[in-house]
Amino acid sequence: MQTVLAVRGHRTFVMIEIFYKKDGQMEMSQSADILTNLTPEMVVWIDLFAPSGNEKRAAEAFVGTTIQSRAQAEEIESSSRFSETDTAIFANTNFLIPGPEEYSMETVSFILTDNVLVTLRECPLRSFTDLQRRLQAFPKFYPSGYIVFVSILEQRIDLDADMIELMSKEIEQFNRKVSLGEDINEEFLLDINQLQENTMLVRENIVDKQRVISSLLKSNKYPHSLQPKLNVLLKDISSLINHTNFGFERLEYLQNTVIGLINLDQNKIMKVFTLVSLLLMPPTLITGFYGMNVKLPITGTGWDFAIVLALMVLSFSIILLIFKRRKML
Repeated sequence: MQTVLAVRGHRTFVMIEIFYKKDGQMEMSQSADILTNLTPEMVVWIDLFAPSGNEKRAAEAFVGTTIQSRAQAEEIESSSRFSETDTAIFANTNFLIPGPEEYSMETVSFILTDNVLVTLRECPLRSFTDLQRRLQAFPKFYPSGYIVFVSILEQRIDLDADMIELMSKEIEQFNRKVSLGEDINEEFLLDINQLQENTMLVRENIVDKQRVISSLLKSNKYPHSLQPKLNVLLKDISSLINHTNFGFERLEYLQNTVIGLINLDQNKIMKVFTLVSLLLMPPTLITGFYGMNVKLPITGTGWDFAIVLALMVLSFSIILLIFKRRKML
């Protein structure tokens, strides 16, 4: 079988990568045919990246179990996110992919059997790429698929922590804009809402890792020597969850502040219109009286216009003085 290549968005990727030990070194093959010449003791990791049917069947035959379909991997029930058989451990978890404005989730399946890790994914992931380089550079640190699995989770949690840090900086920038009194409008409010949505996605992603690791700690098949690392990961996740909760609270407070400032601006505009209307009400009333076609006091003297104008100015001045004394202006 020849190496299969596909193109997505001008990016070429290999559909299968097999990492195995040979003469104390970590070798990598991009052909499923090599599995017929390898034993489970030699293979550490089989990474299936949008594999073809033949590649998936070859991996299933090698590990002796069925690899879940994408539909099964995306189920959210806890029983489907982690399960065990007599010979294998199945775990599904989401990996967060940051975009220009919003984030997306990608489900990744992990199968562990006979110290061999099989991963199934549909898009490129930085945590996988980085670990594959380290795997070939430092093979003695990754003697089994179990350690590779824990390393992937460590790498992913570190990336999640970096995303949370970036979001904290964005929150700080938004807060600075509000403090400096920069232009606050509906678009700014929508940006805060989008950041809230991203924060919730990050938290959901981290909680999903927490469930998987907790299930691993309860498993009798997982090596006890790796439990300290899993416990450390759980502590890191707990601190990240607290951080995301704090970030979300800051965003809620910031959102309420922005809404309050927008309401204040609108109230100021309405106040100006109201005061202008009240100030002009007495002069309008006077002009209404003297605009009637009837005989009224102080008319017919030749000074009608000046008298009416003086009454209008006097009434306007009195109302203006009252507003100023009551600090309404």
